[in-house]
Amino acid sequence: MPQFAYKARRRSGEIVQGILDVADRPAALTQIERLGLFPVMVDASRTGVAGMEKAEKAARSGATGSDARDLLPASVRSYFNRQRKPKMQELATFTQQLANLLNSGMPLTVALNSMTHLESKGVPSEVSKQLRQDVMEGRSLSQAMARQPVVFSEIYVNMVKAGEQSGALVDVLRRLADHFNRFAEVQAKFKSAMIYPAVVACVGVVIIIFFMSFMLPKFMNIFIAMNVPLPWATRFLIGLSRVFSVYWWLLILMGICVGVIYKRFAGTPTGRRKIDGWKLTMPVLGKLNRLNLFGQFARTLATLLHNGVAVLTALKICEDVMPNSLLREAISKTREAVTDGKTLADPLGRSKMFPQLMVDLLRIGEETGDVPGALNNVAETYESELTIQLRVMMNLIEPAMIVMMAVGVGFLLFSVLSAMFTITSNIGMGK
Repeated sequence: MPQFAYKARRRSGEIVQGILDVADRPAALTQIERLGLFPVMVDASRTGVAGMEKAEKAARSGATGSDARDLLPASVRSYFNRQRKPKMQELATFTQQLANLLNSGMPLTVALNSMTHLESKGVPSEVSKQLRQDVMEGRSLSQAMARQPVVFSEIYVNMVKAGEQSGALVDVLRRLADHFNRFAEVQAKFKSAMIYPAVVACVGVVIIIFFMSFMLPKFMNIFIAMNVPLPWATRFLIGLSRVFSVYWWLLILMGICVGVIYKRFAGTPTGRRKIDGWKLTMPVLGKLNRLNLFGQFARTLATLLHNGVAVLTALKICEDVMPNSLLREAISKTREAVTDGKTLADPLGRSKMFPQLMVDLLRIGEETGDVPGALNNVAETYESELTIQLRVMMNLIEPAMIVMMAVGVGFLLFSVLSAMFTITSNIGMGK
C-alpha cells in the first residue's frame, strides 16, 4: 500500500507531520480530518516528509507566481477568465457561509462540498468545486484561493493564510465577512446619495433635448413665417436648436475626442496624479472622496494587522488596493520608512496626505500597543463623518437640482412666450 507524507495543523495552530498507509490521496485527507487536523500538504509520492516539503514549495510557488493561472487546465482557465469579480456584499455572504460551516465542526473539504449546494450570488458553485479539488490535492485553502485571483483578492488570500497559520481560520473568515460588509455598506450609502441627482439630471436633459428637437422646430416655422424681429432669448434658443439638429454628429465627434484625450492623459503618470489630486480637492465631492479613502485605508490596514499579517505585507496590500495614486505614493514611502525601523505614524504624518487626526490616533495606538484598535477607531470616525456629509449633501442637492430644473424650463418657456408676445404685438400694431 502506498505511503503518503502529510503536514497538518491542529486547531491550536501547531504544525504536525506524519506518514499514512492508505490507498490514495482522498483517503489520506479523510484520515487526516478524522484525526481533527487541518491538512496543509499531502505528498502523493513515496519520498516521505522531505519530498512533501519539496512539493509544498512547488505548490506555493505555483500559487503565488505571476503565471499561476497558466497552470490551470484550459477549460478552467477560460471559465475564470470570463468570471466577473463578485461584489463586496456577495463575497461577504460567501465568506460568512463558509465560516459558519467550519464553525459547526465540518472538515474543510466537506464544508467546501456543502458550499457548492448553497445559494451564494456572485460566487458560483464552480468556485467552491475548484477550491475543494485543490484542497483534496493537498493545497492549503489560501493556496487554492490564490489560484482564483478573479474572485479572491490579495487581501483575502493573505488573511486566510494568516488564519491558517494561527489556527483561527473561522475567526479570520468572520472578520473578513464583517470587513466586506462594512465596505459594502459605505459603497451603498455613496451610491444611494448619487442616484437622486443622477435621475433628476437625466430627466432634465431628456426634457430639454425633446423640446429642442421636436417642439421648438414647430414654433420656429411660425416665427420665420411671421418675419418679425425676435427677442435675444428666442434667437439664442433657435441657434442652439440648429446646432443640436444639424451638427449633432460634430457634437458626438467632439465628445469622442474629449474622451480619448482624457483617457490618454489619465494613462500617463503625470495625468493620473493631476486627476487624482483634483478628485481630492474638488468642491463638495472632494471631501467625500477623502473621507471614503481614509476610512478604506484605516479599515483595511486594521483588518490585516488584527489577523496577524506582517506590517510590511499589510502596507503593500493597502498600497495595491488604494485607487488614488497620490495616496499610493504616500503609503509606499511609509512602507520604505517602516522597513528602516520607524513607526507608522511619523512617515504617514510627513507625507501630508493623511489628516492629523489619523496620525495622532495611530501614534496613540503605537504607544499603547494596539495599532489595529486605533485604526478601527479611525475608520469608524471617518465612516461616521462620511455618512453625515452624504446626508448634508443630499439635503443641499435636492433643492439645488429643483432650482436648476426650474431655471432651465423657465428659460425655455420665456423664450417661446416672449417671441409669441412680440408677434402678437406686431400683429396688433399692423392692424
